[in-house]
Amino acid sequence: MEAWQLVLVGMVMLLGLCGVLVPGVPGTWLVWSGVAWWSLHERTTLAWWVLVGATALLLVDQTVVWLLGPRRLRGVGITPRMALFAGAGALVGFVLLPVLLPVVGAVVGFVGGVYGSERLRLGGHGEAMVSTRTAMRAAGTSILVELLGCLLVAGVWVGAVIRG
Repeated sequence: MEAWQLVLVGMVMLLGLCGVLVPGVPGTWLVWSGVAWWSLHERTTLAWWVLVGATALLLVDQTVVWLLGPRRLRGVGITPRMALFAGAGALVGFVLLPVLLPVVGAVVGFVGGVYGSERLRLGGHGEAMVSTRTAMRAAGTSILVELLGCLLVAGVWVGAVIRG
């Protein structure tokens, strides 16, 4: 696969990662379709295993999200700005905290992004903590699970591209 095609696959996957944070956008499907597109063009054993693993992981991920219940975004004051801060925090944590584990860094970054958004909106630490807990209970867990599944798939894909 040529470099420009890898860039396009990466852009589709990045769009999918951002789409996880926006209700109604099929973020998980975009991430999976990027892996599928790459696998169908690569046609190596590694590419097929990445596709099989991504499919299994994202199916389990979607099942867990479904079991966590519906997202009550508007009822508790979760705004698009908060989702943007949380997603940016998760991506930064995933990239900057790989020493611990990328997954742990993404969780810390996600919660930190929610807290940062609420601290800016409300002004005080106590109010921001209460609002962060409420937001995480209402919707953060299911969004975080879906985002982590997509981040893991994207990370494995990047590793496979570097290895291959």
